[in-house]
Amino acid sequence: MLTAVLLFLPLAAALLLLVVKGAAARALAFGASLLEFAIAAYAAFDFTRHGSASFNLNYNWIPSAGINFHIGLDGLSLLMVLLTTFLVPLILLSAFKRDYDNPSTFYALVLFMQTGLLGVFVSLDAFLFYFFWEVALIPIYLLAGAWGGERRIAVTLKFFLYTVVGSLLMLAGFVYLYLQTGPAAGSLAQHSSELTAFYNLKLSASEQSWLFWLIFAAFAVKMPIFPFHTWQPDTYTEAPAPATMLLSGIMLKMGIYGTMRWLLPVVPLGVSQWQKPVIILSVIGIIYGAIIAIRQRDVKRLIAYSSLSHVGLMAAGVFSLTQIGLQGAVVQMLAHGVNVVGMFFIADAIERRTGTRFIPDLGGLTRRTPVLSVCFLIMLLSTVALPLTGGFVGEFLLLAGVYQYNAWVGAVAGLTIIFSAVYLLRMFQRVMLGPDSSFSETITDLTGGELLVLVPLIALVFWIGLFPNTFLHISEPAVTNLLTLVGR
Repeated sequence: MLTAVLLFLPLAAALLLLVVKGAAARALAFGASLLEFAIAAYAAFDFTRHGSASFNLNYNWIPSAGINFHIGLDGLSLLMVLLTTFLVPLILLSAFKRDYDNPSTFYALVLFMQTGLLGVFVSLDAFLFYFFWEVALIPIYLLAGAWGGERRIAVTLKFFLYTVVGSLLMLAGFVYLYLQTGPAAGSLAQHSSELTAFYNLKLSASEQSWLFWLIFAAFAVKMPIFPFHTWQPDTYTEAPAPATMLLSGIMLKMGIYGTMRWLLPVVPLGVSQWQKPVIILSVIGIIYGAIIAIRQRDVKRLIAYSSLSHVGLMAAGVFSLTQIGLQGAVVQMLAHGVNVVGMFFIADAIERRTGTRFIPDLGGLTRRTPVLSVCFLIMLLSTVALPLTGGFVGEFLLLAGVYQYNAWVGAVAGLTIIFSAVYLLRMFQRVMLGPDSSFSETITDLTGGELLVLVPLIALVFWIGLFPNTFLHISEPAVTNLLTLVGR
C-alpha cells in the first residue's frame, strides 16, 4: 500500500494544482514533494527492517490479457525512488527563483513527471513499465516545449522523435516476449506480462540477439550513449533549468535502471553477444563527450557534454557484468544525480545574475560571491571525482568493474577523470577566478533560498563519499540477484 501512496501522491497534487493558483500553488507543490520524500524515507527505514515483501502490490489490471498492476520495491528501485523524491523538492525550489508563465501548470507538470518516473522504478509488469515510461515523456516534452529557449520547438521535437522511436522498438520487443510466455498461475489469460515471466523464458541465442537491440534502443536513447546522444546537448541547453535538472538528474537514470532491471536478466545471451560493442560505444562516448566539453563556451552546454561523458562510464560499468561495476553504477546514479542538478542550478544562478552563460563574457565573479564560489567548487570537485565525495566512490567502483572486464578498456575509460578535471577546472577558473568582467562588481552572492537548494545537495555529496555503505548495503542483494539471473 505504501508503494501505491508513493506513486499516486504526486499525481493527486498535480491534479489539485490545475485548480489552485497564485502563491498557494507553490506551497502545494513544494509541500506535496516534501511529504513524498518523507514517505520515501520512511519506506527506506521500513525496508531495512522488513525487506521488500511489504512493498509488493499486485492487482489484476487487464485480467483477460494477463496484464497486472504490479508494483514493488527492492534495493535497486528503492534507491532510485529516494533519489527522485529527494531531488524533486529541490528542483521545485529552484523553479521559484524564476517567474514562469502559468506557474500552476508548470509545477503540476513537474509532479506529473515525478509520478511517471516513480512508476518506471517500481513497475514489475512489462506493460505497466512501458506505460509509465511513456507517461514520463509527456510532461518533460511540454515543459521544454512551452518554457524553453528560442530553439525549443525544433529541439523538443527531435527529443520526442528519438524517445518515441526507441520506446516503440522496446514495445515491439516486449510484445514478442509476452507472446512467448504461458499463462500465469491461477490466470485464465494465455500469456503474462509479469517481469518474472519474462525472466523465466527460455529463448534461443538468435532470438535474444535481435531482442537485445529492440529493448536496448529505448534505454540507449534515454541515457544517452554514443551515438544515440545527439538530442541531449540541445535539449539540456534549451529546456528551462528545472526541466534540465529533471532530465539530467533523474530521467537519464531510467535508461540505466531499465538496462539493469529489464535487459540484462531477460536476454542474457544477447547481452553476452553484444557486450563488447556496447562497452566500446560507451567508452567512445566517454572520450567524445569530454573532448567536446573542452571546446564549449556555454556553461550549460559544457555541463551537458560532461554528463554524456560520465553516463558513458556508467553504461560501461553496467555491461562489465561484474558485481563491483553494477554497484558502482548504482552509487554513481545517485552521485551523478546530485552533482548534475547542483551544477545546472549554479549555472542558472549565474545566468539569472548576469544574463549570460557565455564563458568568455564572465570572469572575476568570486570577489563578490564567496559562498557561490565555495558551493560551485564543491559540486565541481565531486563531478571530477575528488576523494571523499560521492563522485569518487561511484567512478572508482565503475573503473574497477571495467578494469576487471578488460584492463586496456579500463585504462581508456579512466581518462574521464583527467578530461573532466581539464574542462571543469578550466571553466571554473575562467568564470570565477579569471580577469574581471563587467559583472565582477555588481554580481550578488547566493541568497538563503538558493542555499536551501544547494546545502542538501552538498550534504549528500559528502554522505555518499564518506559513508557509501549506507547505499551499497541496500542495493547489494538486488545486484547479486541480477547477476545470478544473468549467469543462469
